[in-house]
Amino acid sequence: MGMNQTPASERIHIGFFGRRNAGKSSVINAVTGQNLAIVSQVRGTTTDPVYKTMELLPMGPVMVIDTPGIDDEGELGALRVKRSYQVLNKTDVAVLVVDGSLGKSREDEALIERFRKKEIPFIVAYNKADQCKEPAAVKENEIWVSAKDGSNIRELKEMIARQGSKEDKERRIVGDLIKPSDFIVLVVPIDKAAPKGRLILPQQQTIRDILESNAVSIVVKENELKNTLNQLGKKPALVITDSQVFDRVSEDTPEDILLTSFSILFARYKGSLKDNVEGAKCLETLRDGDKILISEGCTHHRQCNDIGTVKIPGWIRKYTGKNLEFEFTSGTEFPDELGEYRLIVHCGGCMLNEREMKYRMSCARDQKIPMTNYGILIAYIKGILERSLKPFPEI
Repeated sequence: MGMNQTPASERIHIGFFGRRNAGKSSVINAVTGQNLAIVSQVRGTTTDPVYKTMELLPMGPVMVIDTPGIDDEGELGALRVKRSYQVLNKTDVAVLVVDGSLGKSREDEALIERFRKKEIPFIVAYNKADQCKEPAAVKENEIWVSAKDGSNIRELKEMIARQGSKEDKERRIVGDLIKPSDFIVLVVPIDKAAPKGRLILPQQQTIRDILESNAVSIVVKENELKNTLNQLGKKPALVITDSQVFDRVSEDTPEDILLTSFSILFARYKGSLKDNVEGAKCLETLRDGDKILISEGCTHHRQCNDIGTVKIPGWIRKYTGKNLEFEFTSGTEFPDELGEYRLIVHCGGCMLNEREMKYRMSCARDQKIPMTNYGILIAYIKGILERSLKPFPEI
């Protein structure tokens, strides 16, 4: 990924919902000015959520999501409706497209109730205004539009932008912890799992945040850290490491230098650091036969010594001395029912937006299942969690 590209996880996610043939896809095409979605008179043309990253003025980088109809029928239709509802877990702004010639249906009203329950800013767009001689009055967050002749499409985009600005909070990965001209040392192992020719997303985003803070980033491999610190001539403000080499980096970093990991920074960035720290303590209460879910937000080809499926289960078994079961999910897969698990270990969530990470965290919290992440778990097992949390005195 180039440094000038906005990751999907950092884009405002705009979900378009509605009944079949309400005109969702047509409205999306009108709003974006592109033929992003297939338009057809056949009911249920959109069978799976369709994601498209793009620049949408006046908002900037966004993720537009077209969803299946919420009134789909039959066994397959029920699965499509479920997929639409799952999109809500990552939606920052929802647009409910209603067939203006028919008005709201019970499915529309039920979806609005879900928006409110999940505290998702939403807009109701009554489509097909061109077919209504005198459109009825609407509420503040409602608008009449016509995908056919373009009526009020610009106004709809402005409404979406206003709702999106409420979600666009100023969050920093590391910028609020450092000052201009500070030296920040990043420890990045280059092994079989490292993507050829580039750094992984958390590393790129952290470097970008350091640059935006007018600080200096120095990137080294773990076997070069000690020599680099000796040659700097100035004590770095912070050392940030990949979790897999946490113990070695801790040994090579003097105690008077703050140390943390990319995973810990991203837990804080996604709003789940405190819960994740508490979740790691569950290791002390695990018993033989307990089941642990290890979940990743991305999908990738797993190497022979993969951290999620090999290293972390091995470290947990060695630390606890227990005979444990492990299950694994990746990408958009995350179980609704978590009761069978004694602990959830999640990746840093760099590919998931803040809303989806908070949803997963709230699912675990509501079902009283402890949840932690890779870096925090590793730091706890290695006995260096307390040190790695010193940059965050509030924790």
